[in-house]
Amino acid sequence: MERGVKILHFADLHLGVESYGRINPETGLSTRLEDFLKALDQLVDYSIENKIDLVLFCGDAYKSREPTQTQQREFAKRVNRLSLADIPIFLLIGNHDLHNAIGKATSTEIFDTLTVKKVYVSNRPEVRRIPTASGDIQVVSLPWLRRSALLTKEDTKNLTFEQIDQRLKEAITQIIADKAKELDSELPAVLAAHVWVVGAKVGSESSMTIGQEHALQVGNVIHPAFDYIALGHIHRHQVLNENPPVVYAGSLARLDFGEADDEKGFYLVEIKPNSEKGKRRVSFDFHPLEGRRFVTVSVDIKPDDIEPTSTVRKAIVGQQANIKDAIVRLKVSMPTELEGQLRDGDIRDSLKDAYHFSIAKEIRREARVRLGETTAEEITPAQALKAYLESRKMPAERAKILQDYGERLIKEQESGPI
Repeated sequence: MERGVKILHFADLHLGVESYGRINPETGLSTRLEDFLKALDQLVDYSIENKIDLVLFCGDAYKSREPTQTQQREFAKRVNRLSLADIPIFLLIGNHDLHNAIGKATSTEIFDTLTVKKVYVSNRPEVRRIPTASGDIQVVSLPWLRRSALLTKEDTKNLTFEQIDQRLKEAITQIIADKAKELDSELPAVLAAHVWVVGAKVGSESSMTIGQEHALQVGNVIHPAFDYIALGHIHRHQVLNENPPVVYAGSLARLDFGEADDEKGFYLVEIKPNSEKGKRRVSFDFHPLEGRRFVTVSVDIKPDDIEPTSTVRKAIVGQQANIKDAIVRLKVSMPTELEGQLRDGDIRDSLKDAYHFSIAKEIRREARVRLGETTAEEITPAQALKAYLESRKMPAERAKILQDYGERLIKEQESGPI
């Protein structure tokens, strides 16, 4: 059987996210930067070991439009490993890569400028025919586009936001259709796009967006000329359509607690020829990567808890396996009268195996218990005791004993010392 073209699809690397990190004294790098680089290293290793034909990156190499020299150096090291292994890598421009000033270079254009072997960078809609070990493959690129690149001021004059959004969708859909006409139907073809598609489940990117969003419908990106539609921008990996596949690879590593439950990794795509002319068979599988975990430990302290610190430590011990080397958020809810009984030092010691931890306390004021139609302040102590015993539904005989004993204590207290 003829070998298919193997493509590794990933996106949203976001090098430069350093939240919860610290400086590694041995390397001088942020430990969080090292987390993201380790994920990228796993991807590069897999590509080389499995003789991938094309690595397809769908945008947002860095967190910032202006990454540091160190971040650029570390990214270039990994790109160079692929280049030296004769594996082509296609780099699409995402919204975090696009400079806010028109005419300024993007952070990945340096590879084009230096004409680095096997590296293809796209910052505009185009068709690229890329030679691979298994034959040529066509990539239609749809990078993140400014509104000004799609519509002129005259186009949007006197239009509502809804009308402008519709015009943007129409313009992007037309670009896709126009580029699809340039494709050779005899060769495999993919659409690589950094866009927001309506219906996708989002993660942290909703709070990281730079610039104004324009969202497409799934139907806007589907075209019969494409064997596979590779998407970037949404951080949660997901399949929006099966035939043809419309797939978000998601981010390569977890950015924050908003992505705690998300599995991170890449898609392996294989496009094989079929007996029917012009038709190809496509398979795609998600490959998870090992990465830093985010763990939340929630503890609710009850008013009658006589050892709140022990309660918290027990909850931590119950998740010790998950906590080790993880970024941990401890959330403690407790009544105000017990706040002073929580021993922070003991709790911090219980979290010492975490990579990073934070402690958040929610101090709650307990609502006054109403006894019938009155509060405790509006009745006598003896009446309050009787109402309490009745609310506990205690057997009558035991309730009478406690009531009598309680009233004697109350009288002794009120009469003062003899």
